[in-house]
Amino acid sequence: MKDLSVRNIIGAVHGKYHGPRDILEQEVTDVVIDSRKATEGCLFIPMKGERVDGHDFISQVMEEKGALVTLTEHADGMPDVPYIVVESTATAIQELAGFYRRALDIPVVGITGSVGKTSTKEMIASVLSQKMRVLKTAGNFNNNIGLPLTIFRLREEDEIAVLEMGISHFGEMTELAETAEPNTMVITNIGTCHLEFLKDRDGVFRAKTECFDYVKLDGNVILNGDDDKLIQVEEVHGRRPVFFGLSPRFRVYADNIRPLGFKGTACTIHIDEDEFDVTVPLPGEHMVRNALAGAAVGSAYGLTADEIKAGIESFESLSGRFNLIENGGLMIIDDCYNANPMSMKASLSVLKDVSGKRIAILGDMGELGPDEAALHREVGEYAGTLGLDLYVTAGPLSENMAAGIRKTCPEAEIRSYPDTEALLSEVKQLVGNEGNVLVKASHFMGFDKVVDLLREPFHS
Repeated sequence: MKDLSVRNIIGAVHGKYHGPRDILEQEVTDVVIDSRKATEGCLFIPMKGERVDGHDFISQVMEEKGALVTLTEHADGMPDVPYIVVESTATAIQELAGFYRRALDIPVVGITGSVGKTSTKEMIASVLSQKMRVLKTAGNFNNNIGLPLTIFRLREEDEIAVLEMGISHFGEMTELAETAEPNTMVITNIGTCHLEFLKDRDGVFRAKTECFDYVKLDGNVILNGDDDKLIQVEEVHGRRPVFFGLSPRFRVYADNIRPLGFKGTACTIHIDEDEFDVTVPLPGEHMVRNALAGAAVGSAYGLTADEIKAGIESFESLSGRFNLIENGGLMIIDDCYNANPMSMKASLSVLKDVSGKRIAILGDMGELGPDEAALHREVGEYAGTLGLDLYVTAGPLSENMAAGIRKTCPEAEIRSYPDTEALLSEVKQLVGNEGNVLVKASHFMGFDKVVDLLREPFHS
């Protein structure tokens, strides 16, 4: 790995080295935190988890897997292997990732926001890949451990990195942005999530925009202009942001929007003087905004309108994030990876434009703070306005969602369950084998089990 010699690693992590001098100029082949993924010549960074401490596997990694060197927080009792003592391996991994990112000097696009980070990351990567070799965040490796691990996947032949950055506390974005040093920063929206720690949307805005201090001085800031908080950003480092949205006052905007059911959404995208018709492959107005973010980034890196259009139309969703699954006559909208009020409403809105039986299976949302009951009720009130054929809720907080549904749709058919396990015992009979069903809740609800059950073959 470029410039990751043992000597440079020692300097980057401010560590103290113990071992032979003849390997100091040798570069490691990889950086791993999972002992099972260790290979000959790698650097092992042992992390302390809730159940497992990576330090317990140092001997195995060094002596059996052939790692070149390891970090450690404990000098006492170390085997006779090359090791670097650091105060905190959690801090060291970020310091080393920042050093490596600067050594490669590859452009970085950072993505954050309350809703749609992963889908927007995938859309931007799909667009940029029409012209460039792209390294993107895998899955949701977007925190202070996942982001460094993504950076360590970069190689000299990569031409750009698309990095998702997720937070739940003040100060976390500072750590991520300091490590990534983005050339371009995209913020999708400011919503009601992680309120247990960030208190309100103003707190979410302050926490997300900590990244501005670390955007390159000649870099780009790309923001959702339809968001009432983000539109207030007038400049970053003396430069006006590029706004995208559904209004012609923005540099990048969409109009002529035409829902195509589950086939997606047709629209016209405008970028300065250019315009083109495109079909966004997934339904929903929020997916149009994701496409606009991709168009704005693509334009910033010199892609043509034809390349941007091709990138948008070749977009593919990830499992658990608005993934469409057909099972005979049943269309399952698998959106169960995570949820907050904004994403719940966005996903529910898609059911407005589909024909046939419409069912919503909704579960608890986490980290909403003292207003969690009211926020669940608010989502329910919105869901009730859609007049769906069946509403199914699971979890204690979702009782408030059911109450909200009854408020705006007194005649609604609602089935409520105390938890996911109770729901699983009846869900196939409830849903049947035809229609459209949205499955959405926060990850801790385990609604992936609901999706797995619904996608099993129906027996006549």
